[in-house]
Amino acid sequence: MSSSPIVPLILCGGKGTRLWPLSRASYPKQFLSIEKGEKLSLLQKTIKRIQPLKNLKKPILVCNEEHRFIVAEQMRELNIDDFIIILEPFGRNTAPAITIAAIKSLELEEDPILLVLSSDHEIKNIEKFLTILNEGSKYAEQNKLVTFGIVPTSPDIGYGYIKASKPFSTNIEGFAIESFLEKPDLNTAKKLIKDNRFTWNSGMFVFKAKEIIKEINKFTPDIFFSCKKALNNSVLDLDFQRLEKDSFEKCNNISIDIAVMEKTSKGIVIPLDVGWSDIGSWEAVWETSKKDPNGNFTDGKVVLENTKNSYLRSEERLIVGVDLDDLIIVETRDAILISNKKSSQKVKNIVNTLKKSKIPECDTHAKIYRPWGHYLSLVQANRWQVKLISVKPGEKLSLQMHHHRSEHWVVVSGAAKVEVAEKIEVLTENQSVYIPLGSKHRLSNPGKIPLILIEVQSGSYVGEDDIVRFEDIYGRSN
Repeated sequence: MSSSPIVPLILCGGKGTRLWPLSRASYPKQFLSIEKGEKLSLLQKTIKRIQPLKNLKKPILVCNEEHRFIVAEQMRELNIDDFIIILEPFGRNTAPAITIAAIKSLELEEDPILLVLSSDHEIKNIEKFLTILNEGSKYAEQNKLVTFGIVPTSPDIGYGYIKASKPFSTNIEGFAIESFLEKPDLNTAKKLIKDNRFTWNSGMFVFKAKEIIKEINKFTPDIFFSCKKALNNSVLDLDFQRLEKDSFEKCNNISIDIAVMEKTSKGIVIPLDVGWSDIGSWEAVWETSKKDPNGNFTDGKVVLENTKNSYLRSEERLIVGVDLDDLIIVETRDAILISNKKSSQKVKNIVNTLKKSKIPECDTHAKIYRPWGHYLSLVQANRWQVKLISVKPGEKLSLQMHHHRSEHWVVVSGAAKVEVAEKIEVLTENQSVYIPLGSKHRLSNPGKIPLILIEVQSGSYVGEDDIVRFEDIYGRSN
């Protein structure tokens, strides 16, 4: 058991494009609950599963600007209020993120162990996982840089491989890292899994903060210098620490594996056999899901006839499957994916195609999340739009106005405090208010339950960029 304080570093970047259309850039997979009946997101499960660790300190979460309020809200849903969120101006892979977090952790503790975890992994055997993390911490106390290699279950070509200096046994024991291998071809992968020295690269690590900084400074001093400057010149924005853009931009886009782990003599790999999955494809989701006797996983409104070995998920509409085999079908409000199960890795290619064609469903959901709640576009035409708006208790939208549209709000449930020009009133169920074009206005929820209302927009332009903000409690500008 480690005597040093343990600072979790949770990496919350990534777009999860292989799980489109459920996962999209605006709300990627780490913030979603994937399993049927599961209320917690993958991020929340990541945080929750490590809570039994001794000497656990406040976590550091690294994410981008767009997702900052989602991360904060999901932490508070777990009743965790003591955490640090560092905002990257843009993604620079894991080496800069880990460097930033290591430097930051030394502001909090004397020389903590940094526990680096991805926010989008699934782990079934949590007890064994914690046991292995504690074993890794022992090596970290000896100034080793520890990574965890996943014991392969198949000749997978979607992962990089780690070669240990000795074959692993059933004991929980680490060995020096001999080499890293990039994603192999199938024939090579078949050979690798027969050799007990090889494991999949998980991207999880434990090491002392000072030790990883020393090695980063040794092998990639430019990254260390740029990260230190970006952190020193960072600014606090509400609950977030916003890195200085110009300095961070100078960081190389490089993984910690390439920057340090492939070069250091202190690398240790410990095998991890705990029912791990990175949920990297719909096929992987199917493999980890509870299936019926015919090998099908279903969620939502699904009716099947003579169907086997398939994954069918309905968010809203009814799916009827007849004589299907080895298919992935995922339905959302605005998109439907139909894929052969074995081809589900190619979904990422389709997302890139959608992006090139500037199809908005590529990145954004029909439901758009905001720090105050969310909205859903129900109907949209050329000069008008109807939205369903949900505002969390105690939250408020910005004081704003529009150049091109007027709005009509109808309260469905809850209480709405409405400011229009100089007039303030509270509306309840079935009451409404009209906001003329060009009028300053603000909506807030003074009640104890969510405020639900229908918004009808009309005018020459109803795009989201027609907003002029005068005040905003979340620090947003136009």
